[in-house]
Amino acid sequence: MTADLAWRKSSYSGGEGGDCIEVASGLLDSVPVRDSKDPHGPALTFAPEAWRSFVAGVRAGEFPAGS
Repeated sequence: MTADLAWRKSSYSGGEGGDCIEVASGLLDSVPVRDSKDPHGPALTFAPEAWRSFVAGVRAGEFPAGS
């Protein structure tokens, strides 16, 4: 399923090759998310409503910055 999707890297990644995720869009019932350093590895899938809630929380600064 995930091999045929168009993936995009998180705009928060900074392009430094660190802790980055990629998200695929275009599916109606799920939002696949994977580790950009392991594109052939597993992907997590989230309900669209859950993903929108998570992204809103990130934008609102509800999560501490990683170390």
